[in-house]
Amino acid sequence: MVLKSIGVFSLAKMMGTLYAILGLIVGMIFALLSVVGAGFAGGGSEGVFALMFGVGAVFILPVFYGVMGFLAGAVVSALYNVIAGMAGGVELNLE
Repeated sequence: MVLKSIGVFSLAKMMGTLYAILGLIVGMIFALLSVVGAGFAGGGSEGVFALMFGVGAVFILPVFYGVMGFLAGAVVSALYNVIAGMAGGVELNLE
């Protein structure tokens, strides 16, 4: 069995979703570290900035990672389809 082509939008949707989930996880870790850092900074403006930036990462990173994953999936699948047309595709052994 040979994989001749990949649906561009199908792979782009999958990668966009996976990368958005990854961005959420990274954003939560970043937010947690920022909150801890804001606690060490005290009540000054640096602490407030770190807190806002960290909480903002939970919203910004999933969107950024999702868009980048979607675009990467579209480019990779389109390139695969072109190269598979020339080289014959990837052989798959499925049971």
